Amino acid sequence: MSTLQANVVTPDGQVFDAQVNMVSVRTIDGELGILPNHIPLVTPLAIGAARLKQDGEVKMIALSGGFMEVRSDEVNILAESAELPTDIDITRARAAKERAERRMQEAKQENVDFRRAELALKRALNRLEVAKR
Repeated sequence: MSTLQANVVTPDGQVFDAQVNMVSVRTIDGELGILPNHIPLVTPLAIGAARLKQDGEVKMIALSGGFMEVRSDEVNILAESAELPTDIDITRARAAKERAERRMQEAKQENVDFRRAELALKRALNRLEVAKR
């Protein structure tokens, strides 16, 4: 089975670098799967999990947006932040979820930025979903 090189990089450094069989991500337009020999592509990413299929096993990485560049046999993900399940602090992610939910409730009565609280909630939920896999 053919493979492609997958790289996930954040401003803090490299998170993932390996040969994989498939990369699946959530873009701002929906889910996108990349196989070897895909056409070149650059697309913005939404908050979601990158799923990297490697020898029948799926590895997950929590992404908080960014961009993906695809070349024939290479996928480069430039993420604002990216975390492997083993690097996610579940207690911290739960606390962030609760804070975001509180802010969203307050936004209804006060001048709190609802969109910012909503994005924080999406990031926390994504981290918790990836962590439990």
